[in-house]
Amino acid sequence: MSGDEHAVEVHLDTLLEARGMTLTQLSELVGVSVVNLSVLKNGRARAIRFSTLTRLCEVLDCQPGDLLSVRGGQR
Repeated sequence: MSGDEHAVEVHLDTLLEARGMTLTQLSELVGVSVVNLSVLKNGRARAIRFSTLTRLCEVLDCQPGDLLSVRGGQR
């Protein structure tokens, strides 16, 4: 694996679908732009602030492990 690759998978689509929420709605509730959430959702984010992760978990009523997992790891 090169330095730019990672094995973290983001399950934002699954959580949004389960809650009947759109990315735009989530953006408004979390206070993060739709573009930045889209980058995260599509697995192209290189980092995430703990404050953003905290807010996502609060709004989606989930734990970080529900939102993120490591490919090949336990989920």
